[in-house]
Amino acid sequence: MAHKKLKLLYIAQYLKEQTDEDHTVTVKDIIAHLESLGISAERKAVYDDLELLEFFGLDIVRTKDKTFNLHLGSRTFELPELKLLVDVVQASPFLTKKKSLQLIGKLETLVSRHQAASLRRQVYVMNRIKTANEQLYYDIDSINEAVNTGRKITFRYFDWSVEGERSYRRSGGRYVVNPVALCVDRFYYLVAYDEERGYVNYRVDRISDLSVSEEPRDPLPQGFDLAEYVRGIFDMYRGESVMVTVEASERLLNVIMDRFGREAHVRRGEEGRIIFSAAVELSPTFLSWVLGFGRDMRILAPKAAQEAARTLCLEALSQYSPEA
Repeated sequence: MAHKKLKLLYIAQYLKEQTDEDHTVTVKDIIAHLESLGISAERKAVYDDLELLEFFGLDIVRTKDKTFNLHLGSRTFELPELKLLVDVVQASPFLTKKKSLQLIGKLETLVSRHQAASLRRQVYVMNRIKTANEQLYYDIDSINEAVNTGRKITFRYFDWSVEGERSYRRSGGRYVVNPVALCVDRFYYLVAYDEERGYVNYRVDRISDLSVSEEPRDPLPQGFDLAEYVRGIFDMYRGESVMVTVEASERLLNVIMDRFGREAHVRRGEEGRIIFSAAVELSPTFLSWVLGFGRDMRILAPKAAQEAARTLCLEALSQYSPEA
């Protein structure tokens, strides 16, 4: 038999799970629910309990029909907000399918059971590519801890083999790095600092056996701007940092602004063209991004960037000769 002192908690739980603006209950329903738990209750006592819960902060809404109907009003998250969060969880390639479903299940507990069904109906994109690294969720937390406490981290780092197995770099030896930040560009990346190599990126889902060291992190250079750093990198591929000037069709203005923001320094060119300048990492991914727009975009400067784009085009074209 449930203890009577838990009555208040059971009423709050019942309202939370069973009610919303489209699904109400009566005091009679609450009494019946309590009796199913082995708790006897009188109407006046239930009314007193409801007043206490309102005083505590629950938004209990009363509507009058043939009798007083009750439902829980405002909650921590509104239903549209939770639908947005469910979409984000589903779309995240850095979460495993199992972890995605676990998180969505927890989000469902924040609304009534009736509304939870509408969240569940949204789960339809689970076949998109997901990481297979179950440990990633906890590694992210450990990296954040190391960044916040100023400590080094150590881990092993791997690539995927053709056979689908892990092929560890450094023959399985451990990396010891100075963590700077975590950022997301389709996948979670650890940004770390090395005195010889500068800033280095590691895919967190390809990290294993991570641990937070007791050793303090080495001093970092002053003035590091994570937002500016990420903006100049395409898919987290590093290259030589350069300021490029690019000409593009004016209809690509939204694409350019989405990528670089106001830092693109856009100005009008001739005949429906625009010219923009931005600091980027001169990597194959940036060059491929430009080349993907064909005649609608071309690099004007520096000369080294033009040559790199030309070389990339010729190397790709050589694979598609008429004799191939």
